[in-house]
Amino acid sequence: MTSDIAAILAIDGIASGAIYVLIAIGFVLIFAVTRVIFVPFGDIAAFTGLTLAALETRQLPGTMGLVALLAVLATAMQISADLRAGAAKAIPYTLLFYLGLPLVPVLLMWLAAGAALAMPVRIALSLLLILPISPLLDRIVFRPIADASVLLLLTVAMALHFALVGLGLLFFGPEGVRTQPLTDASMEVAGMLVSLQTFMIVASAVLFSGLLYAFFGYTITGKALRATAVNRTGARLVGIRPARAGTIAYLLASVLAGISGILISPVTTIFYDSGFLFGLRAFVGAIIGAMVSYPVTALGAVLVGLLESFASFWSSAFKEVIVFSFLIPVLLWRSLTVGEAEDEAEE
Repeated sequence: MTSDIAAILAIDGIASGAIYVLIAIGFVLIFAVTRVIFVPFGDIAAFTGLTLAALETRQLPGTMGLVALLAVLATAMQISADLRAGAAKAIPYTLLFYLGLPLVPVLLMWLAAGAALAMPVRIALSLLLILPISPLLDRIVFRPIADASVLLLLTVAMALHFALVGLGLLFFGPEGVRTQPLTDASMEVAGMLVSLQTFMIVASAVLFSGLLYAFFGYTITGKALRATAVNRTGARLVGIRPARAGTIAYLLASVLAGISGILISPVTTIFYDSGFLFGLRAFVGAIIGAMVSYPVTALGAVLVGLLESFASFWSSAFKEVIVFSFLIPVLLWRSLTVGEAEDEAEE
């Protein structure tokens, strides 16, 4: 391997790692607040890419049907819960929050159908349409079992992933897509021609990571999420509602998944079931960060991107095996450093 090849592989790995950073941070964010390992995170990123591709071809994206279906299910479940709790006065709020707001981007998408939209508008509409998916999934699937064990929540998250894959095939079809590049420009760095899109990917990861840092460190809502992550019971005692904190976490996760899908769709072909591998690679980075540390998670995700890039050069057939095998020494190290854990419950 020459130095030029190594530099090219390093640049490609950093770009891939920057995308995984956003997904990995989303994993840590949701797990810290809700104890859910949100396996469908990668699916939402893939759906964003498919949505953007549909807008580029002036077609109605299948995401519209998915969001409408989830909104109706979530609204029916919440109205049923309101009636059982004797809170019929909350039904108008339920209709607004679970049905009205999620259907707004669906309506905007329907109105924009067939129009020649500029790229920033297409990206904005795609992100708006993806935004309600995670909170709706939380209400339908995870909130009824919020107090369950982490293992049960993980099992349900896996089942949800397979359900979303089936819905993805139904709403998007089996064809793969690749969106238009964000830019065709390039620049020379140290004698190498580097695409400006690569810089945009890395800059986006840095920007949104910085915004999350500022959100958690300097806003009341961010501090409430941190308090919920540290102690859910204590958060309740000081007036923080864990359910609302979970909804905010899922909203932020939808944004991160959407940005990831926008960034990755111009550089790789996206299918309805492509999200699982994206999420699994980012999950390796989240495990390196022990599902709690955002900076270590970000570094771990970049490391995964570099390892994937060099592994594809050494042996493309075993690229995935090499990347996922990296989990073994990480888990062994974690088990030796954390020590023995106490049982979650005693009979």
